[in-house]
Amino acid sequence: MTATVPGLDLDSPPFDLLDAGQKARVAAAVDLGFHPGGTRLIEAGQASPHVFVILKGRVQASDPGAAGDESRFADYGPGDLFGAFAVIAGRARHRYTAVGDALCFLLPAAVFEALLAENPRFAAYFHEALSVKRRLLADRQQPSELSRLMLTRVRDAQLAPVHAVPDHTGIGAAALALREHKVDCLVVTGDPAGPGIVTRTDLLDALTTGGLDASAPIGALASRPLRAVRADDVLFQAIVTMTEHHIERVVVLDDETPIGTLGMAEVLAHYASSSHLISLRLARAQSIDEIADAAAGMTDLVRQLHAQGAKMSYLMELVSALNRRVMARVFEQVVPAEHRGKLCLLVLGSEGRREQILKTDQDNALVVAEGFAWDGLPAAMDAFSQALARIGYPLCPGGVMASNPHWRLDQSAWRARIAQWARVADGQTALDLAIALDARPVAGNAALFDEIAPSLRALGKDQILLRYLAEATLSKGNPLTWRGQVREAEGRADLKRGGVFPIVHGLRTLALKHGVAHRNSFDRCAALVQAGALDAELGRDLPQALAVLMRLRLGQQLADLDAGHAPGNGVDVHALRRLDRELLRDALRVVNAFKSHVADTFHLAG
Repeated sequence: MTATVPGLDLDSPPFDLLDAGQKARVAAAVDLGFHPGGTRLIEAGQASPHVFVILKGRVQASDPGAAGDESRFADYGPGDLFGAFAVIAGRARHRYTAVGDALCFLLPAAVFEALLAENPRFAAYFHEALSVKRRLLADRQQPSELSRLMLTRVRDAQLAPVHAVPDHTGIGAAALALREHKVDCLVVTGDPAGPGIVTRTDLLDALTTGGLDASAPIGALASRPLRAVRADDVLFQAIVTMTEHHIERVVVLDDETPIGTLGMAEVLAHYASSSHLISLRLARAQSIDEIADAAAGMTDLVRQLHAQGAKMSYLMELVSALNRRVMARVFEQVVPAEHRGKLCLLVLGSEGRREQILKTDQDNALVVAEGFAWDGLPAAMDAFSQALARIGYPLCPGGVMASNPHWRLDQSAWRARIAQWARVADGQTALDLAIALDARPVAGNAALFDEIAPSLRALGKDQILLRYLAEATLSKGNPLTWRGQVREAEGRADLKRGGVFPIVHGLRTLALKHGVAHRNSFDRCAALVQAGALDAELGRDLPQALAVLMRLRLGQQLADLDAGHAPGNGVDVHALRRLDRELLRDALRVVNAFKSHVADTFHLAG
């Protein structure tokens, strides 16, 4: 029988990491203390005789060395644990003061230290960084179908055999190879452009509608480049790849060697993905109305995946793939095929980073080929922006859209604009440059953007510009300035302003400085660690902190939508579960550490 203490939940983190005997020792050792308002429970720089768990009331942590509002560090409420660091390190980082009368469970330091020594997982919860803590907590959760999908490696799925044939193989011989090896596709080798893939349907179409005979070589029928996933990728990544490229099967590589193929049917055996159904409907859509109908299911898909604990990086990749399909299909509706090769549609900001989840304001631009003239271009881009608004992507209040001539330029004009960004130092210029650094082609001729991208990357050599950009990372204030109530508007903490933006923009600026070409924040972070621009610990914790902040913000946004309100960036911290409040505090500590790193790197006052 599990030991119980009324009001103390020993089945929630971190106490759920203890075994039954250890929980019984906690139950036997805890005492209950009453602390009148204003009592200092722990003094900064001193040890604590107890670890505290709040039963009733609130406790404020503050930094006695800071002035005014900056001294207010965090607010702790019922169920929150504090004082562990003061026991482990022998000195507290902050001063803890009761805000009004408070009742707290008191776990003696000696008992707590003994549990740390006996239970490595319990110790890791307190000793290790945010990434370890999140993993420990995830391990304790009951696995859902989605979590199994995200834990199952591609190599462990039911792979179809891979069979390769040279590109000069005839259609008839290829059909016989499909039957003999009982596969649905063949890898085609021997072409200088690289290997490709040909399916049973490709062969049938070539014979019935393509006018080819059975002796015609299959090389020209193969789809290239070869779409592949790694054997150690999770199944969810396979869904993202197939959704993004609108294909039914991918090749599985172990190192660079094909070891099999994986189709949507095999993946759906693990998980019924509505994302693929949305992608199919988008591909078949013949009008803006049909595109809108297909895209209408995206918010429900996000809600479903979020409820089942989808990893934020996977969720963002999947939604980004669908957003790209939506924008490409709308682009095809408003731009005639003969003009598409002279245009390149870019998405900017969060969509360019592949970090947009819910439909938010449009941020897009257009690169026009040098010398290309089409009188219908302004009307087409107006139609594009209005169609996206109709589908659910609101018009950008700042006009960052391809319908705005300021964001619809030929290649020479784009180079001139980039040079202007380097010369003019003001807030709007910094904002424009920041979102442009995240630009990603989604429709039209991507080579047009590839020709101007080096001009953007060259800005990384401008030390004055880099310093100016980096200052914005520090300009949003300290997110850990809470006391009894959250100071932000309407009782909500703006996690974008205080947490997401400093991470995203700081990584963006460091990436520009160090020549990192990645756009996604998680990829930028990994590349910066590899380049030696971030230490391993901070590089490990930053993606975890960003995921925590994005998950909590998304949860609040979905709740706001359910309540009939427009989603924003504010989160009601006091309505969060105790565990989420703890993860949020840890995440914001990482934000502060990263801001200090940015300040040191660019010689800024923190």
